[in-house]
Amino acid sequence: MNAAIADISSEKLVHTGKPLQSSPSRAPRSYTKYGELVVLGYNGHLPSGDKGRRKSKFILHKKQTGNGVKPFRKHIVKNPHSAKAVQDLHQHSVTYTLSRNQAVIVEYKHDADTDMFQIGRSSETPIDFVVMDTIPGNERLATDNITQSTISRFSCRIVVDRDPPCTARIYAAGFDSGNNIFLGEKAVKWYLGEQIDGLTTNGVFIMKPHGGFNATASPGVWREISVGGAVYPLRESRSAPLKSNQITEEDNILYDGTLIDLCGATLLWRSAMGLDASPSEHEFENLVETINAGRPQCPVGLMTLVLPSKGTLGAADKQPYVYLKCGHVHGQHEWGQKDDSRTCPLCLMDGPFIKLKMGCELSVYVDSDLPTHCYNPCGHMASKNTAKYWSQVPVPHGCQGFQTVCPFCATPLLDPPFIQLIFQDNIE
Repeated sequence: MNAAIADISSEKLVHTGKPLQSSPSRAPRSYTKYGELVVLGYNGHLPSGDKGRRKSKFILHKKQTGNGVKPFRKHIVKNPHSAKAVQDLHQHSVTYTLSRNQAVIVEYKHDADTDMFQIGRSSETPIDFVVMDTIPGNERLATDNITQSTISRFSCRIVVDRDPPCTARIYAAGFDSGNNIFLGEKAVKWYLGEQIDGLTTNGVFIMKPHGGFNATASPGVWREISVGGAVYPLRESRSAPLKSNQITEEDNILYDGTLIDLCGATLLWRSAMGLDASPSEHEFENLVETINAGRPQCPVGLMTLVLPSKGTLGAADKQPYVYLKCGHVHGQHEWGQKDDSRTCPLCLMDGPFIKLKMGCELSVYVDSDLPTHCYNPCGHMASKNTAKYWSQVPVPHGCQGFQTVCPFCATPLLDPPFIQLIFQDNIE
């Protein structure tokens, strides 16, 4: 392998941290689970339902045979579209257009030791996980349609080692139906000495949490990933034509809790090992039942409230509501109603009065504690540590901005971003 290919090869990236995935399970090798990708903001399912390759969560399983590819040679051509490597439907290649009359083509060869998964907006066959722009819950309607998406049709690809520790790495851009990736003349790219690499139009960002994905985790720094898998500081804006210097001490490995932003949707990577430590559906239902066992009462209607274990509850007379200024939990009532707020009958504090909703997407939880807090202003319930962690995570918004959002519905958080729930329980 020559020096040029060594610079952009995935084999160059050495696993310097703790392994992400668990060792092979007792299930057949073909069913080994590497991890899963969760789109923030959908709380377990898309508004219109999960269908085919378009869903709120994508599980990465070991394939029957490895379908990965790795770079092995490059050459300079005058007309890339007529080049044999580009026209060959069985040949993977990346074309870096330097000028109208010159391009560098990097050819890739089959790598039986890795599995490749591709993510993007396109519904074409090479895309394993179809991702559309996320509409925040407070703006979401059944008739909402994205007229112009900022997510690339072939956004990125994840390559996973088939053998333990099954390390997963991310690369910007995905191969199209012809197994090609094209970086046009205006794309950010560089060809210096023997090195060739580039960035996609709106960029692929990642953020690795400090201290792992757990109750003591804290957000890391957002970085941009190149087509060759190198790590760079964020550009001045997502589509700015200039890049900074490569951060050689960082890698493109997906550690448990890594966020991936595709400019329109943000995905959470959970490793198989990390998911083993997350609450199961049964454990979570037990946590909800623990609160319900205290028979929380509405101080006004004096009825027993029941926390929903799945989304919102149908029985309106038992549905819990909360005053977002103070955290007192009630049932639905008309007392203290004003034009744009309510007065809490317990502390006389004025503020929004909203329905509580359960945060059902367990992959975003950093612990298995009781769901005793809720986000402001949406009312999604979560454990204290989960609420605290996501209230500190700046999620990319637009071309330059960042904002903190509820991980269950993507609604931008207000101040304070979450509150503790105060139940009138165990009073008998």
